[in-house]
Amino acid sequence: MPAITFLNNPTPEQIEQIILLYRAEGWWTQGPFDPEYVARIITGSHCFIIATVGEEIVGMGRAVSDRISDAYLQDVTVKKEYRGRKIGKRMVQSLLSRLDDDGITWVGLIAERGSHEFYRRLGFNRMEASVPMLKITP
Repeated sequence: MPAITFLNNPTPEQIEQIILLYRAEGWWTQGPFDPEYVARIITGSHCFIIATVGEEIVGMGRAVSDRISDAYLQDVTVKKEYRGRKIGKRMVQSLLSRLDDDGITWVGLIAERGSHEFYRRLGFNRMEASVPMLKITP
């Protein structure tokens, strides 16, 4: 069973593996990615979690928050060959437990296509009368 740990100060090797996870999901498709940028994502998050088998990172996720009232889960993914083993469930439960320990009980997310049922089984519900929106500044 993979180890689930919170990551605060990533090594260069961990950063490279995390970049590969982002790319595998199609979230980052442009040229080489600055490792310092990834390190700032990790340290700037409320918490960043990884699932590892030995030294291999097989899953990740994070919570972003104002550290007072609410948080959002982002970037939750598990390598395709490790899916179906409850790794994603354990990571989300660990993130939620950490947020709860920090006094944050309002947690939102935008479920990507095909992931609604996964999050529903973990206690998330559709936000009625809400529409996810996005603005990307060039």
